[in-house]
Amino acid sequence: MRPDLLKMKEVALIYLDRSGGLQKFVDDCKRYNDSKQSYAVYRFIISVNPSDIAELDVALGNQILHKPMKAVQIFQSINIVLKPTHLPPLPSYVLSLCEFPLDYISQRFYMSEGIVIAMGTVVKYTQGARFLCSEETCPFSEGFNYIRVHIPGATESATVRNDFVCSLCASPLQEDMKFRVLGDKQLVEMIDAKALSAFQGYSNNKPHFRIQSFTVFLRDELSNKMKIGNRYRFIGIPACIQNCSQVTVCIEVNSIQLCSPEARGIRHPASSDIFPTVSKDKHGTGTASIQACSALLAKGGICFIGDLLSQKKDKLELLQSVLESRTTTVFIPGKKYGDVDQQVILPIQTSFWTFVDEDSSSKKYVQKDDTLIGKLDLRSISTNLIDAFGLLIHCNELSCQLVLPLLDHIMKKAIDPEEVPYTISQQFRTQDYEELIVFAKNLQVELSSEAERLIHGYYLASRRVRTDSIHGSKLSTSALKILVSLSEAHTKLSLRRKVLEEDVLIAVLLFESSLTLKHGASVFCVAPNAVFPFDLIDENTLQQRDVYLMQCHQQLLQFIATYSPGTRYH
Repeated sequence: MRPDLLKMKEVALIYLDRSGGLQKFVDDCKRYNDSKQSYAVYRFIISVNPSDIAELDVALGNQILHKPMKAVQIFQSINIVLKPTHLPPLPSYVLSLCEFPLDYISQRFYMSEGIVIAMGTVVKYTQGARFLCSEETCPFSEGFNYIRVHIPGATESATVRNDFVCSLCASPLQEDMKFRVLGDKQLVEMIDAKALSAFQGYSNNKPHFRIQSFTVFLRDELSNKMKIGNRYRFIGIPACIQNCSQVTVCIEVNSIQLCSPEARGIRHPASSDIFPTVSKDKHGTGTASIQACSALLAKGGICFIGDLLSQKKDKLELLQSVLESRTTTVFIPGKKYGDVDQQVILPIQTSFWTFVDEDSSSKKYVQKDDTLIGKLDLRSISTNLIDAFGLLIHCNELSCQLVLPLLDHIMKKAIDPEEVPYTISQQFRTQDYEELIVFAKNLQVELSSEAERLIHGYYLASRRVRTDSIHGSKLSTSALKILVSLSEAHTKLSLRRKVLEEDVLIAVLLFESSLTLKHGASVFCVAPNAVFPFDLIDENTLQQRDVYLMQCHQQLLQFIATYSPGTRYH
């Protein structure tokens, strides 16, 4: 044996002993020994820290990083999967499909990341197989002389097919089926996170652009470790896959890490589907692939679906069902995709925004004379669908303007809490506001006892004044949840960790405005633009708004004291 190869074997053994990998190796051997199944190949996963190995032996560390196929050959007669814990934080180890040139040939480890836009069903592939010479007199007609194992980027035909021949007598080789080892395989389509801008209604002023997805392979223990709509950072080996006349660049994933949630918004194209659909896998496997569509691409953020009245009836019924259950079901017919029928239930963690044009809506219906004060004529939309959205806001030119002075004020207070409250704020960039949203979204907040009492007090009082003997209460069962969610959202945007009464007040004003639009005004009468009743031009108007909100707070307490007298404060 070559001295350099012997040295690397010794270093590998030393590293396994120090890192605990040797003990895991022993435990895996016991598991295989206790198994009743016959294996042609024993598969072992070894977690390696490239930095630690490079300190022991630079040559071995370099080979693991740049020639992983050769590195696994140090371990003979078994199927070794090397899993680096990390890669060096250098540009040469980052694989970005947005940058050129791309290195498709070097089969080594790269880091990359992307957002899952489609996911196939889990199917079987051949991990390893044993072949025997068909000539009975040949010495290779028995034993384990011909063992084939899957390598990253290889197709099924590279491991198992019927045209292999014996290297000794040139006779055809036959597979010993009882020694075939199967594993799980899943194909996932991803896009670079930068490509999301194409789904947000703008394209950086570029008249033409193309979104190029890329395919990653998840095998065995990594199957089903990715979820549609999530963003992942992963380590893998790129490879070219030949499919008929097309060559596709794929990445064989080695390890996965879920990225932190980010603020995300999707503008739904009217010509496409809002919720996931099923199509055939484009790589020719014949299996089903679930496409994300707008709802899952906006996971954790907002999906703006445009004019609600432009959607067809069946789409609106599906939207209502999803809003109520927060899940959607995808049916995969087995007859079409060569398997049994399947139903996949996907959680929908997205906020949906839409609008209804009053002018276009009023053309279909004549305004009724007995319409309550403040109530919008929404007969063109089912009541259940309106309630499923949770919050209804009446927008005009004034209320739709950006309230930048308020945002500047919040940012300034976060930077310097001791500063005079109403000094002129510095100018902030769009990126600053985006970072504010991301930071605020990840804050963990809790309800103060005063805030909780105020929410329950308003809820009970509002149920009492909005209940009649014929239709019962007009408050939906989700009212409390909406009030708590709005209160927590205002707390996060204010960069605090405890929900205060001032946060509940904003939630109540928004919610009461929504109720007024749906059912008309109540005893607790609020202004049409209750949260921003007048223009916010500068810091002086912010001070006026604070005075106005304190008056609203007193009115809320009086409303609760009158219609829910059991609730006590201070």
